[in-house]
Amino acid sequence: MTRILKFLGKTIVFIIGLVLLYLLAAFILSKIITEKEANTSDDITIYVLTNGVHTDIVVPAKNKQYDWSKEIKYSNAIAVDSTYDYLGMGWGDREIYIDMPTWNDLTIPLAFRAATGLSTTAIHATYHKNLVENDTTIKMSISNEQYSRLIMYIKKSFKTDENGHFINIPTNANYEKTDAFYEAVGSYSLFHTCNSWTNKALKTSGQKSALWTPFDTGIFALYKSE
Repeated sequence: MTRILKFLGKTIVFIIGLVLLYLLAAFILSKIITEKEANTSDDITIYVLTNGVHTDIVVPAKNKQYDWSKEIKYSNAIAVDSTYDYLGMGWGDREIYIDMPTWNDLTIPLAFRAATGLSTTAIHATYHKNLVENDTTIKMSISNEQYSRLIMYIKKSFKTDENGHFINIPTNANYEKTDAFYEAVGSYSLFHTCNSWTNKALKTSGQKSALWTPFDTGIFALYKSE
């Protein structure tokens, strides 16, 4: 019994140590900043949104460079039409997005698969009519060339069918009447989260970003002083 208790004690200490190391790495690496590209034009308005946990990158629903509605169809949402000018997209664990409507539905197996990259991923796409910059919404302007890079980054995150089209996930697990889910590529894990995906989107489009951040706070802290 004594040996078992010692083993359990060491195991608990080891797990706590790993958690603390992870949090310390997240804190330090989120403070290592890549500044935004200089001397670029302000052609396109984009946003970053957070719900307190997940972040979305928000882009124009359609413009001369790309029409997202051709792949992320208005009809895939419950109540959306062409008056919705912006589209938010967030990459994340498929099971957490669809099978966990509230945090009360989180199970140990689900958490384990999400943490270790054993489950599949999805993109949560939400149409927006009006956006206002506030504590949960960052507004920024990028050039047409930067937006082209962002488009390619986001498109490569979608899984496509044999004809190259995004794959809608039929589900009733919508968060709102303006959203839908799509199959995505890649594996979610403690080291590749929805927020690190958004952070890389910002870096790809030449905006201020962190070296690495698994949390939304790491992104929003970058823009607090602006």
